[in-house]
Amino acid sequence: MTELLTGWLAATPGSMTPLLFAALGLILCERAGVMNLGAEGLMAIGAVGAALTVLATGSPWLGIALGALAGALLALPFGLAVVVFRAEQTLAGLALVAIGVGLAAVIGREAMHKPFAGIARLDLAPLSAIPVLGPMLFRQDPLVYAALAMAAALGLGLARTRLGLKLRAVGEDPATADAAGVDVQLQQLGAVVVGGALVGLAGAYLAGVASRVWVDGMIAGRGWIAVALVVFAQWSPWRAVLGALLFGAADALLPRLLAIGADVPIYLMAMLPFVLTIAVLTLVAVARRGRGRDAQPAALGRTYLRQDRQL
Repeated sequence: MTELLTGWLAATPGSMTPLLFAALGLILCERAGVMNLGAEGLMAIGAVGAALTVLATGSPWLGIALGALAGALLALPFGLAVVVFRAEQTLAGLALVAIGVGLAAVIGREAMHKPFAGIARLDLAPLSAIPVLGPMLFRQDPLVYAALAMAAALGLGLARTRLGLKLRAVGEDPATADAAGVDVQLQQLGAVVVGGALVGLAGAYLAGVASRVWVDGMIAGRGWIAVALVVFAQWSPWRAVLGALLFGAADALLPRLLAIGADVPIYLMAMLPFVLTIAVLTLVAVARRGRGRDAQPAALGRTYLRQDRQL
């Protein structure tokens, strides 16, 4: 039992990290008032971008960087569509999923099932030798720690910096922000592109660190879990860490049970993260009742037209 617990806890941060990167990217985008449902497609293009780069160059770090860049490049036309041309954000996000998943399948055909070098874990001995918690806390790859640092940086940036204030103002009341001299479109477009890079980084992590191979369909619904995680976290980067840890633990459980030869219903266990998603969203909806307005940005998903501004 101790071996199972230790292995499960050690695998949880690796399962948490892509969900956390994706959730942070979506939080950044949605705090600026742009609803982005395209995480599944952005993660897919980030994953295939990382895989193709590593296979071509042999550099896992370059693969991670170009996977993030692929996410940003795919997010750019989405941002232009919803911010500049005022396309309906929900439908545009769903189209982004179809485009990203389909494009990844096409350009990734030659890379299918070809293993490549990944990023090794750090081993912070002797701390990693601490029973049970040592491997979880001190024997992880560098991007696990980078994701936690990024969550802290985003949380502090949104709360305490001038740029964060502008971004939140745009998401809450774009007309007032516009009247105060904030370039609403620039803020929103920048948030969409940078957020897309973070979501692409999540996919790159799955291919370049967690799996070290590209397989069509490897995102396997994690983009949708990230969308739910944003709601669970109430658009807070700090809460996103706790939510990603919870969902990551559920995702990491099945492989550990199979590794010790446990007789478990595989398909039912594979449903666990999605059942947990529904349960968490239900609990969040129930908790909202009787309270005032929740933490959702007031202008989320709304198209802002300057001529509609009340002067």
